[in-house]
Amino acid sequence: MQDQSRYELHCGNAHEMLQQLASASVHTCVTSPPYWNQRKYAGESVLGNEATAEQYVENMCNIFDEVWRVLVPEGSLWLNIGDTYKNKNLIGIPWRVVFALQERGWILRNAVIWDKQKGNPDNAKDKLRNVYEHVFHVVKQEQYCYNLDSVRNPPLKPSFRNGKIVTPTGVSGDKYRQQIAASNDLSTEEKANALAALKAALHNVEIGEMPDFRMIIRGTQRSTHSDSPEFSGRADELRKKGFCILPYHKNGTKPSDIWRVIPEDSWRKDTHFAVYPTELCEIPIKTTCPPNGIVLDPFVGSGTTVIAALELGRRAIGIDASAEYLASAKERIEMWLAGNTTDQSQLSLYTVGEVA
Repeated sequence: MQDQSRYELHCGNAHEMLQQLASASVHTCVTSPPYWNQRKYAGESVLGNEATAEQYVENMCNIFDEVWRVLVPEGSLWLNIGDTYKNKNLIGIPWRVVFALQERGWILRNAVIWDKQKGNPDNAKDKLRNVYEHVFHVVKQEQYCYNLDSVRNPPLKPSFRNGKIVTPTGVSGDKYRQQIAASNDLSTEEKANALAALKAALHNVEIGEMPDFRMIIRGTQRSTHSDSPEFSGRADELRKKGFCILPYHKNGTKPSDIWRVIPEDSWRKDTHFAVYPTELCEIPIKTTCPPNGIVLDPFVGSGTTVIAALELGRRAIGIDASAEYLASAKERIEMWLAGNTTDQSQLSLYTVGEVA
């Protein structure tokens, strides 16, 4: 990618076009490839039209082998992929693909559920309506770029009730005090230490050092993961002290692996059938692509990933087999630039292939 450009569009087969990119030149890949056996895509690509699911998975893996090559070692791939039925049988395409990627060395970090909150009418009388898809986060190595603080939910403020501090989730300490006093599993010394720790936690909430917390008391609550000290540090702390304080992070809670995002509606002037929303790209780009880093989408379609990258101050490379889709993406990107950029000199558009 040329230094003076903020994005590029390349027209052609994803596997072939990826081979033209330099190794370790991209920080994050965010993409949604053609789904198997669901719709006819524009362009010459056979992806999604394979005779068998196994052929589709193999084609996907060959392409993501090239994505692996162009990603920096600490880079990430975020893969949105939908499932399909054949002969009334849900095929399990997303998991088939990600299991195959694991066999090739990728490490699966999250399997996000994209709850689209609405869907097309479903006239089947013998199954539930399908309204979610997967977004998989996979990486090349155990240590990778990840800025969690960039996407934390801002902490809520505590309140006062009858002159007492109350955390945003309603913890006043009264219940914990009652449980400590009534405990038959704590010694007198442990009870005194537990009350002192509870008082200190509430004080930290009041002065803004801790947004919220939970308390686990031996014999009353259980440790959240395991009761075995071998597997749980909390269980070991309970065994030794009789209690533990679980503080919320000072910068806020982290997002969950369920994303409630309504599909794209605003840009439907093109013929693209599967426009995912820019909001779906926000967490992947913020967490795994450094400022001014490069985001890749080898199935860029209507240009959503490029728009999202530019909005978040990153650069972007888009690839698609369809000249029609890329022409629409180019129009959409230029419209966005016209309304959001004052310095056009640093946002030159470079295209390869059919789109000029």
